[in-house]
Amino acid sequence: MATTYDSYRLLTRNIDRTLKLKASEPTVALETKHYLETIPKIKSIDDFIKNTRVFNYAMKAFGLEEMAYAKAYMRKVLTEGITDSKSFANRLNDDRFTAFAKAFDFDSYGALTTSRSATKQEVADKYVRQTLEVDAGAENEGVRLALYFKREAPNVSSAYGLMADAALWKVVKTVYGFPAEMGNADIDKQAAAVKKRLDIASLKDPVKLDRLIQRFTARWDMDQAATSPTLALFNRGYSVGSGVAMSLLSLKYGG
Repeated sequence: MATTYDSYRLLTRNIDRTLKLKASEPTVALETKHYLETIPKIKSIDDFIKNTRVFNYAMKAFGLEEMAYAKAYMRKVLTEGITDSKSFANRLNDDRFTAFAKAFDFDSYGALTTSRSATKQEVADKYVRQTLEVDAGAENEGVRLALYFKREAPNVSSAYGLMADAALWKVVKTVYGFPAEMGNADIDKQAAAVKKRLDIASLKDPVKLDRLIQRFTARWDMDQAATSPTLALFNRGYSVGSGVAMSLLSLKYGG
C-alpha cells in the first residue's frame, strides 16, 4: 500500500498535469462548461443566488459547499461586500467568506461583477483544485490535508492564522505532537508554543514546506486510523439554524 506521502507526491509531482486531468473528467468538465457559459449572464446577487447550479459551483470552488443551502446567510455576505471593515464577511472568523465576497463583489462592481476574470476562469480553477482535494480525501484523508496545507499554509502570516484554520492546525498538531488538551491553554501560550517550533516565514519556502508536509504524512501514517473523521475539519460544523453561525462573528485571531 502506498504511503500518504507517496500518494501526495504522485498528485503534486506535476500539479499542472494533475489539475488538467481532473478538469477533463466528464462531470467536472460539464459543470465547468455550464458555469463559464452562464456566469457572465448573471448581473445581480439575486440572480446569482437563484441560479442554484451556478451558485453551488461557486460555493464548492471556495470550499463552502456545505453552506450552499444557507442562501440568506450568503446573501448578507455578498450584499455587505468587503469594503467596510465591519461588513459581515469581514467579521466572520473564516477567510473563505472574505475570498468569496471579494470574487463576487457586486457591492463594488454591480452588473459588471461577472465580467471580471475573478468570477470566471479563476473560480473554475479553484473548483478543479477543490474537487481534486475532496476526491483525494475520499481515498486518504491525510492526502487531502497535505494538499490543503500546501495550498493555504504559504498564505498564513502568524501562528494565530494557523490555529484559526482547523485543517492547517490539524497538520501542525500532528507534526509536533501537540496534545488535544493544548486547546484548553491560553491562546497566546498556544501561539508561543507554535512559534518556538515553527518559523512561520518558512511556510513560504517551497522546499521547507515540502519537508514539513513529509513529516506530517509520516506521522499521519503512524498515528491516524484510515477512518479518522478529518472531513469535519473542512466542514467546520456550521449550522445557521442551530445558532452556531452567529459564533462566526468573533474577530479573527490574525493571519
